[in-house]
Amino acid sequence: MGDASVGIGGGIGGGTGNGTGGPVTSVLALVSPEPLVAARFEDFALSQRDGALVSFRGVVRDHDRGAAVTALDYEAHPDAEEFLRRCCEEVSASTGLTVAAGHRVGSLVVGDTALVACVAASHRAEAFAACERLVDRIKLEVPIWKRQHLSGGVTQWVGL
Repeated sequence: MGDASVGIGGGIGGGTGNGTGGPVTSVLALVSPEPLVAARFEDFALSQRDGALVSFRGVVRDHDRGAAVTALDYEAHPDAEEFLRRCCEEVSASTGLTVAAGHRVGSLVVGDTALVACVAASHRAEAFAACERLVDRIKLEVPIWKRQHLSGGVTQWVGL
């Protein structure tokens, strides 16, 4: 699966965020089995006009509800990247901000990054609010499921 850039301008290494509440400028949405490099998404979102960059990383932790987690497997619907792109576009359109998000699929271990979401804005309050909204939408709308590997060899699906 590849990068999806929508709108005018933008690109890796220099986003076109305007922080003005104007029209959609660009988004980056990526679902990949490769490790996610947060700086790639941050560089895409950030422009010289922005005074705030909020970056969220969802990281595989070693526990869940009192059980020891040893690894996670993420599986995605074939259209997951399109769903992710739509989430990014909708947050960008409603805020006028440049947003970027990536979700990893495949086998991950404790400490691996599973999700990166970035939003840049003129001020921190709007960047924090937009990033939280983006992450919430991704968790609700993007068809990616995880199977947890627990100590003792037990596995369980989460979010089905």
